[in-house]
Amino acid sequence: MNFKYFVSILAAGLLTAGCHTAMAQNMQSVTHSSVHDDLLAMQSNFEAQINLQETTDYIDNHFLEEEEPEEDIYSIGWDSGLVNSYRNVEVPDRKVIDVTNFCMPHHGYVTSPYGYRPRFRRMHKGIDLKVQIGDTIRSAFDGKVRITKYERRGYGYYVVVRHDNGLETVYGHLSRFLVKQDEFVKAGQPIALGGNTGHSTGSHLHFETRFMGYAINPSAIFDFDNQTTHTDQYTFDKKTYEVGRDYSPKAQRARYASTLKSNKYKTGGSKATYRVRKGDTLGKIASRHGVSVKKLCRLNGIKTTTKLKIGKTLRVR
Repeated sequence: MNFKYFVSILAAGLLTAGCHTAMAQNMQSVTHSSVHDDLLAMQSNFEAQINLQETTDYIDNHFLEEEEPEEDIYSIGWDSGLVNSYRNVEVPDRKVIDVTNFCMPHHGYVTSPYGYRPRFRRMHKGIDLKVQIGDTIRSAFDGKVRITKYERRGYGYYVVVRHDNGLETVYGHLSRFLVKQDEFVKAGQPIALGGNTGHSTGSHLHFETRFMGYAINPSAIFDFDNQTTHTDQYTFDKKTYEVGRDYSPKAQRARYASTLKSNKYKTGGSKATYRVRKGDTLGKIASRHGVSVKKLCRLNGIKTTTKLKIGKTLRVR
C-alpha cells in the first residue's frame, strides 16, 4: 500500500466519522428542541387547566355565597309547633332586609289594617286582604315552609314560611294547603288556597310579616295599593318593636292612638275621621274600619250611590 492511498483511506474514514458525529449532534439538537417544545406545550396546557380550575372554583364559590343565607336561618329557632319560635334567641338591634325578590301574596285590597283593636282588646299583628274561598295564595319570597297547621280558634288552616332574607310570613284562614312542611318554595309559588277557617267572620287572608318573632306591619314593607314594595330594602329597628310587645292597657291605648295617626285618622272625643284616598270606595272604607256601609252613610249624611272625592273627610265612628 503506497502512502497516498493510505492517506486517502484515512481521510475518508475521518470524514465519515465526522459526518456521523455531526449527524448525531444534529439529531440530539433536534430531539432536545422537540422535547423542549413538548415541555413548553405541556406547561402551557397545564397553566390553562389551572386557570380554568381557578375560574371554575371562583364561579362556584361566588354563586355558593349568593345562594347561602348570611346565617343558618333554617336551623335557628326551627320549630314546627310555634308561630314565634325565636323566644330564646338574641335579636339584633338593627337589620337591613333585602325585599327586592318579592311577590304579592294576593291582589286583594286591605280590609283590616295592622294595629291594636280596642273592640277585641288585642293587637292585630298582620293585615287582612280580601280573597274569595279557593283563591290562590302565593309565597311572598323564596324560602322554606316551617309550619302547615290547623288552629280552630285562631288562624284556622295556616302556613308559615321562613325566607332567605330573614323574614317569616304567616298566611291564615286558608281552605287548603298546596305545600308541605320543610318544602322549599320560590317567590310567587302557590302555597295555599284562600278560605274562611278558624276565628274568621268572612273569607279573607290574614297576612303577617315577622323578623325573628317581631311582628312588622306588612304595610311598612308592601304598598298594597300599587302591588309593590315601598323600597328595595327594609330596615328593622328593634327599639321600634320593643313597644309592640308590651300588652298593658296603657301601652295598648298608646298603640291604638299611633295606629289611628299612621292610618290618617283624626280623633276628637268619640269621633274618628278618615281622609278619602285614590281607589277608595264606601265598601272598602267601611270594611277597613269595622263599620257597615249603611252606618258610614248615616254618619256622613250621604247615600250608597254618592261618588267619593279624593281628600274628602268622612266620619268612620
